[in-house]
Order: sequence, then C-alpha cells, then structure tokens
Amino acid sequence: MMGASRLEQTDALFRKNLVIQRRACKTNCCLILFPLLLCSVIGGLQILVNHASSHDVPTHFDCSCSNVTIDENAMGGMDCASDCPLPRAPKWPPLLRLPQPKYRAVQDGLFPSFTDLPDASCRATWSCPATFLVTGGNQSFVGSVTDSMFIAQSSSVNLSVDIAPLSDFVLADDFTFLQNKCFPGLALFYPVQLGNEIVSEEARCAEGLMLWRDSSWTINDEIYRGSYQGNNEKKTDEIAAAYDFLSSDQANFNLIISYNSSNNYDEYLESEYPVPLYDQAGSVQKPHSVQVARLSNMASNAYLNLRGNDLKMSFDFVKEMPRAARHLGPIDISPLIGKLPFVWTMELLFPVILSNIVYEKQKKLRIMMKMHGLGDLPYWTISYCYFLLLSLLYVLSFMLFGSVLGLRFFRQNSYGVQFVLYFSYMNLQISFAFLVATCFSSVRTATVTGYFYIFVSGLLSEVLFRSYVEDISLSRSWIAVMELLPAFSLYRIVYELSQSTWAGSYMVSSGIRWIDLNDPENGLAGVLTIMVIEWCVFLLFTFYLDHFGSFQNGIRKVAALVYSCINGNHFQAAQQNIQLQEFGASVEMERADVIKERETVEQISKESNRSYSVICSKLKKVYHGKDGNANKTAVREISLCMSRGQCFGILGPNGAGKTTLVNLLTGFSKPTSGTAYIEGMDIRLNMDKIYTGIGVCPQDDLLWENLTGREHLMFYGRLKRLKGAALAEAIEQSLRSMHLIAGGIADKLVGKYSGGMKRRLSVAISLIGDPKVVYMDEPSSGLDPASRKNLWTAVKSAKQDRTIILTTHSMEEAEVLCDRIGIIANGSLQCIGSSKELKQRYGGSSVLTVTTPAGEEEEEVEMLVQSILPAARRVYRVSGTQRFELPKQGMKISEVFQAMEQAKSRLHILAWGLADVTLEDVFVRVAKECDMPTAT
Repeated sequence: MMGASRLEQTDALFRKNLVIQRRACKTNCCLILFPLLLCSVIGGLQILVNHASSHDVPTHFDCSCSNVTIDENAMGGMDCASDCPLPRAPKWPPLLRLPQPKYRAVQDGLFPSFTDLPDASCRATWSCPATFLVTGGNQSFVGSVTDSMFIAQSSSVNLSVDIAPLSDFVLADDFTFLQNKCFPGLALFYPVQLGNEIVSEEARCAEGLMLWRDSSWTINDEIYRGSYQGNNEKKTDEIAAAYDFLSSDQANFNLIISYNSSNNYDEYLESEYPVPLYDQAGSVQKPHSVQVARLSNMASNAYLNLRGNDLKMSFDFVKEMPRAARHLGPIDISPLIGKLPFVWTMELLFPVILSNIVYEKQKKLRIMMKMHGLGDLPYWTISYCYFLLLSLLYVLSFMLFGSVLGLRFFRQNSYGVQFVLYFSYMNLQISFAFLVATCFSSVRTATVTGYFYIFVSGLLSEVLFRSYVEDISLSRSWIAVMELLPAFSLYRIVYELSQSTWAGSYMVSSGIRWIDLNDPENGLAGVLTIMVIEWCVFLLFTFYLDHFGSFQNGIRKVAALVYSCINGNHFQAAQQNIQLQEFGASVEMERADVIKERETVEQISKESNRSYSVICSKLKKVYHGKDGNANKTAVREISLCMSRGQCFGILGPNGAGKTTLVNLLTGFSKPTSGTAYIEGMDIRLNMDKIYTGIGVCPQDDLLWENLTGREHLMFYGRLKRLKGAALAEAIEQSLRSMHLIAGGIADKLVGKYSGGMKRRLSVAISLIGDPKVVYMDEPSSGLDPASRKNLWTAVKSAKQDRTIILTTHSMEEAEVLCDRIGIIANGSLQCIGSSKELKQRYGGSSVLTVTTPAGEEEEEVEMLVQSILPAARRVYRVSGTQRFELPKQGMKISEVFQAMEQAKSRLHILAWGLADVTLEDVFVRVAKECDMPTAT
C-alpha cells in the first residue's frame, strides 16, 4: 500500500483548513481586531486627557534664550521655557524664598506671648518684614552675627555697569532684597538680558527681622502654629526661616537651619501683589531659588565679617545643567494605566489555540484523520502555521492600532524590537498551548483553564513578579527563573517597554532600541533567550507526549525495548511460556471452530507469503483498574484471519468487546499483548503505514460541522492520493452510492445533516480512495429501512478485492453482508463461521409455532406436540400463541405436518408454522451459554 506523501498530506490538510477558516472569517476578524477595542478605550481616554489639558499646555515656546551667550559682567536672562533645549545654561543669583507679605508673621493672636512681632497693620501696606527666628547657647554672639547678615544701604544702588556686588545683597524670589531697615525710595537696579536686549530690573527693599528665642523648642512651636494651612481666608503667620547656632562662638561655628520647602508661595495673583512677573510661553516664570544654600551663606558671611579678617564667602550665581529639548505635548496615559491590559490582550490567543487543539482531540477528528493516512508532521505543521499566521496578524493589529491612536507605548519604542519580542512570545505561546493541550480531553475544561491562567498569571505578574523585578537587592538569576513561566516573560517585555516610555516622558530621544537589547538593566536579551529555548523544549515535549501519550508510557516503552535487546531470548521464552499456559487454560472452554481458527492463524503466521489481509494473533486488551478496582479484560486472546474479498461480521452483546477489537485494529488503542497484521504489517510497529491503506467508519460520526459532504470526501480523497479527474469521479461515485446527490445534499454543511445522512457520509468516507481494509462499526445504526438497503448494496459491491470488517447488532444485516461471522462474548471469540454453518452447528432444533384461541385448547396443543416428539420444549406462550423447540435429532418433518393437519379437524388451530433456527437464535443461545460478566 502506498499512501500520500507528506507534501500531499500537508496540501490536503491546508486546503481543508482554508475552507474552514474562510467560513469562520467573521470570528477570525473579530479576534484579530480585538486589540482595536483596547487601543480605542485607551485612545479615547487619551483624547479626553488631551482635551482637558489643552488649555494648560502652551502651543509655542520662545526658545531664543537657549543660544544666548551670558557675559561674565552681565546678569543672565530669564529662565527659558522648560521644554526648550538648553545647550548653554544662563546664570541666576541665589535667591531666598520668602513668605508672601500677607502671610508673614504678625501679632494677631496666634503668638500672644511674643510681643516683638510686628503689628498686623503692616499687611494693609504689604510692608510686613520677613521674620527670622534665632537661638543658640551664646545670645550676645548670636546677636553680633545676625546684625551682620544684611548689608546696610541708605540709597538706591545701580549695578548696570558692574554686577559683581550683587552677591553681597540677599535677593528674594519676590524680587526684593533684604535689609535691617528700609528707607523710602530705596531700590536695587541690576541688568537682565531678555533675548538680545539687556534691560535694567528693579528689586525693592524688604526688611528682614531677626528675633531671638530662648530655645529651639520655642522656635519649633512658633513655626508650627504659624504654618500655612492651605486656606487663603485664614490669617496665618509664616516664619521665613530659623537658625539654631547651638554652641557657636568666636572659635566654633555650628549651625542648624530650619527652612520651608513648600512651593505654594506662588499661589497668588499679580493684582494682589504688585511685583513684576515675567511671562514666557504663555505661563508665569520665576527665578530659581536656592533656599538652604543661601541661608547658610548668609550666616557664614556674617560669621566671617565678625572675625574681622576681611574674609568673604561670595555666592555669586547658580545655573542649570545643560539639557536637550524636552518633549512638548500632552500627558501620555499608556504608562499610567499599567501593564495588565497589554499583558492580558497579548495572552488572549492562548485559550483560543488551546480550545482549538482540544476540540479536534475531544471530537476524535485528529485520530479520524490519522486513521485515513494523515501523518503527525503535516498535522502539527499546518496547525502551527495557522496559529502563527493568526498570531502575526494579531500582533500587527495590536501595534498598528496602538500607533495610529497615538499611544506612546507603541510609537516611542522601536517597531522592529517590538515585533521581534512579540513574535518570539507568540511562538512560545503556541508551543505552550500545544503542550498544555495534551493534558485535556474536554474543550470546556480547557477553555476555562486557559482564561483562568491568563487572569491569574497577569495578576501574579503585576502583584508579585513586578516587585521582584524592581527589587535591586534580589539576584537577577531568580528573576530569570521566574521568567520560565511564559506569562512572566511577557510581563517583563511589557514592563521594560512601558518603563522606557515613562522614563522618556520628557525627553524626545527615548524608548527601547536595538542597542538597548544588550543592556543588562532591562534584561530583554535574557528574556528573548529564555523564550527561544522554551519554545524548542515545549515543542519537543509536545511531540513526545503526542506519540507516547504520557511520560510514563514513553519511559516504559523505552525500558521494555532496552530490556528486550539485552535479554531478548529469555524474555521471548518467558512470554511464550505465559502465553502457552494461558492458551492451555482457555482451550478447554473453546469450541472446535474457534480452536480450528486459532490453529489456522498459527499456521499462517509461519508462512512468508500470506494471502490473508487481516490476521489477529492472540490479541488481548486489559484496562488496568483504578482506585482499588480490579482490572478489566476487554479482549481475551482473540485469534482470527480474514481474506481479501470477504466481509467479516463481528457480533456480540453490548460490552462484549467488539468496538475494543476494532479500536485495536485501527490503532485507536494499543494491545496489552498479542498483535495483528494488516496487509502483512504489524499494528505495533507499522501503524503509520497501515493508515495509508485503510478506511474507517467509526461508531460515532466524526465530522466537521462547517464542511460540506463533498468537501469531506475531497479532503479524505486527497489523503488517499486522489487528484484531479480521478478525485472528482471518486467523489461523485461515493455520493451516488450513498444517495447523497439529490437535493444538493452533498453541498450542504454537515451541521445541517440528519443523523442518517451523517451516517451515510461516514460510510462513504471509509470507502473512498480504494482502501484495502475497511472497518465499519455499526454502519447502519440510525438508518431507515430504505437507506439501510441502499447501504447494504453499496457495501456488497465495495467488498470486491478488499476486506471489510463489520460490527453490527442487526442479525439481518450480518446475514446479508457477511461471508463469515464471529460472535464475541465477554471479550472472547465464542464461535466463527458462515451464517449457514453457525445455524447448522449451533441451531440443533426447529421452531414450531401454533396459534389457537386462548383457553383450554392451549394445553391440548402442548399435549399434541409432546405426542409428536417427547423431547419438544415450550419456550413461548402468550394469548394463545405458543412456540416449541423441536430437536432435529429424532424429528421427521413429514410426521409433524401429518399430525398438525389431523389436529385441525378437532382443534381450533388458527395458524401454525415450522421454521429452522435463525441467526438471532444462535446469537441468543451463545450469549446465554457464556454466563459470565461482560467486558467493557
């Protein structure tokens, strides 16, 4: 037998899957477009955020100050817009941050014990001094220091020519300078460069009031009670700063500074405080302040001045660090919504792939294709390619919609890097789904488990794995171990891409690039390596489990093979002894025809040229008990042979082992011992080759609901190497023989077929492609009488030059179709032969049926039959109808007829008949004689 090549099998499966997926186009499109839903939701939120923040985000910045050269003798210009490039930063004087005049500390009831605070009337003229509290171990020394903190100036100062003395003045961020005492008209003018123009800016005088307190505890309490509480209507009293000089004296200088780090001072309107504010790029800009450094410098300079050595600690300017242009635009919300939506979206295909694989397993479509010649490699290749194509479209959809909707998560990272990472993960996800599918036989269970996995793994990634990634004290090796779970690998990818986007929220050049894959900080190279290795390992495990069924079976088979190679002769001799002992124990209970069949099988097994198509040699199947239950023997040492051109019928009660025997011959299950040869090939070793030349009509209709009858035959015909005109002719012939032509039945979806139509299609599939051996497991079940007759005609015409193995419960069907019949009960072959031989051999009686009016004549009829043949036995009596078994030995048919004709004259015999035993009678008799539990 020569089956289709792997390329032909792949082509057939590809064409079949293409038709199925074309019909499922809407479902696939919805699946591929699902990322659009996520991206649309995020994009909609982004649009709302953009709209809400559009009034606060300037559309244009004046970046002319970025390239201004600051002269050493001139004050640098105003602060550039925060998003402009700053290749050469301007200089700023170190400014002191002061409370707003209306919130400066005064006598208003909060501090009744401190009478040295200014009167509250100063708030009306915005002239309240900035209060500084001081304490220390040496009050006189502290007073000398604080008296020297501010330069005494009685007239205005103009620094338009030389601004070096500017560092001597204590400038505040509200464009004032501090002195112990201010005089009318006292001001400080200094140059400011705006663009290419230098203008003179005025700083007004503000008084700085130094007040002594006895302890730092007192200072702390006063500052706390006067702190700003966030309510503009409340008259709060804020202290500018506080000094604790500790044990300072002329020889030692120790200092603790208390300062306010709040940025709430600018929450007032220009109309409330007539100080010039500089407006650039549509927003108010203020000079920078260096609070602690300036407070410390004030005390240090005062201490040096007190020492009288003409020492001076100048604090001239501060400047920003040069920077590149910062990103201008609205806030990107994609990093803010977290990683989970992206992770769950990418994982969504896992339960889809898993349920598809388990569906073909649950419906036994995979084994049906395999029994018609489809190899494992073409099946897994086409399945993998389909899911890979689906995954690629899904990833491209994910990236495309995210980019079109403006999500920086997609736009800012390199598209090439994203594609490689996602492509690698999708390959890993497919192989992982293939591996997990070997553990399930129910689509519902697999689907629920798949969705539960993506939900739980996503939560664990966010709650558990993320904390480990961000914990720099944890070894990266443990992170790599955790990334062995595919969900964690995906989360790490999304996390790093998101982090790079978040880190680059202000910078133009950011995101993950190819060069960043080698960065050990993000670990993406390690994740990529782990995914590739796991992808290969999962595929290998999948093929292993698909072939052996479980790890234990594979190990057991390898161990048995090794053991047989080492101790081959001893092992074979032991097996033969065991089989001889079992054979000897069973021969005593076997009938002569069964023994003869076994001897024929043994004789055939010794011949090199076998003319029999199917040979079963001591075939046995034992199902091992679980949970303490005993083992069940479904098939017991069955030996039989079937020649070409013959239909062999297998009869037996429910649970007798008929279907189990067919499953063994078709490779659906493996024999416990013994073997069978199909066209000379051993079912234990050459099942893949056997599949190329057999046809199977299983007990259940294993069909695709979304394929037509013609498409089913086309697919299985291609697996039998039929092409072109030969394929079309074979399909038409099969459809005509099964009466599936009329009314366009052949081109309707199988999901719309009736049970009888599906059964006829299953028979047609088993016969297409001229298989040498055909298995039909109850082919006429569910058919009406007319369809059953048509099926019998097709089967009788199809058995020429091929072997048909048929199981049935219909004795009529067995008599019409089967050349030889074997009756199985409790897993054992009870008798074998043609229908006529079985009737003669096991039907040693005739059946006499007599019908009279119900009443006393029934007893007279029984006495009449006993007078004809004393060995007669009544087996049936209902409402005047009686049936008697008449042993053929000692019975003469003429005497029966003569006696019955004579009895008509004195008895009211309505009807009578004498018939030979039927096959049904033989079946019932054999089943009753086998008084033991039936096999499963």
